[in-house]
Amino acid sequence: MRKLHEAQEIQECLDHKRGLPLKYCLRNALVDVKYFVQTRLHKMSEKEALEHVYEDSLNGREGFFCIKSSEDLTLREALETYRRKDSIEKLIHSLKNEIEIKPVRVWSENSVYGALLIGFLAQLVISLLRYMHKELKHTCTKFIKKSLTNLTVTVEKTKKRVNRLLYSNFDSINTLIIGQNTTIT
Repeated sequence: MRKLHEAQEIQECLDHKRGLPLKYCLRNALVDVKYFVQTRLHKMSEKEALEHVYEDSLNGREGFFCIKSSEDLTLREALETYRRKDSIEKLIHSLKNEIEIKPVRVWSENSVYGALLIGFLAQLVISLLRYMHKELKHTCTKFIKKSLTNLTVTVEKTKKRVNRLLYSNFDSINTLIIGQNTTIT
């Protein structure tokens, strides 16, 4: 379906004599590109187009995968173990590449536990922010972290010992997170 929608989008641009969207173009100042685009949609119905794309994408490996294990597991147990492994790998990837915990291979055991605990707490906070603010549901962890890192809070103490918090370096993400009831500088 995605390939059909892409072809329909390109055909619509051709029909209305518009340029192609940037996602279909090579954009490099050092490269000259001349291209000619023609779709086959004008010769086919939507059903024929879907059948053509389907046949073109078949490679004999659709819908099958093999899980090997040294353990004696049932099919269900093997699949559940594989899925748990995948989610753990994604979490570790996020800790290393988005939360940016440092490599733990040369640390003492307590240092490893501490770094992982802090990393997991950071993941938890970001997950809670996504849960509390639906607008952040599809925002990358790296962008949320960068936004919160850039936010600056200045504590102003007055003569009467009243503290006032002044926030600066706002963007749309950290404004959403800290809310509307803040003093902006």
